[in-house]
Amino acid sequence: MTVLRRGEVLLVRRGDNALWDVPGGGADAGESPEQTARRELREETGLSVGALHSPGVFPHQHTYPDGNVVAWETHVFTADSAGGEPRASDDAAEVRWWPLSALPGDVSEATRAYFAALTAVRA
Repeated sequence: MTVLRRGEVLLVRRGDNALWDVPGGGADAGESPEQTARRELREETGLSVGALHSPGVFPHQHTYPDGNVVAWETHVFTADSAGGEPRASDDAAEVRWWPLSALPGDVSEATRAYFAALTAVRA
């Protein structure tokens, strides 16, 4: 879930790998992608948002050393901040607003693709 506020984007530093990322995670049984995005945002930052917009769905694939291949897709949503102050919780070690013009470099390749889609949407 990408939350925007006056030219800034809300990011979390993940607790497992210390990289910056958009709040998010896997779906619970029976959850829609939109419901998952809202739940993960609330769990990781304490925030809720209004209308969601989707700049895209991103396919991913990972091959483990034993040859096992896992494929999944990430649904990316944007929403404007509805107010409130974010706080790091759940698996987020830190939460911070970043200027869209100066996003951090310590992110995964997947997150770089999300940033590219976000900046294309906001251009």
